[in-house]
Amino acid sequence: VDRLTCETIRKDPEYLMTGDACVAELKPVRPLCVETFAEFPPLGRFAIRDMRQTVAVGVIKSVKYAKEEEKEKKEVASY
Repeated sequence: VDRLTCETIRKDPEYLMTGDACVAELKPVRPLCVETFAEFPPLGRFAIRDMRQTVAVGVIKSVKYAKEEEKEKKEVASY
């Protein structure tokens, strides 16, 4: 995503370089307490660290709660 115009430059890139911006969907392995940045800014920021180095930072645009996912799975299984 172009940082100034918000236009998509490349779709599904293999990697990002320093200074690049993107929109990504992340699924945590364990439960996580987060909110959208618009609703509650302190819980709407995140940092991804690897080997004691920060590799990404960002804000949360939307949240899909675990209860919603379980409900969707149950609905699909009942068909």
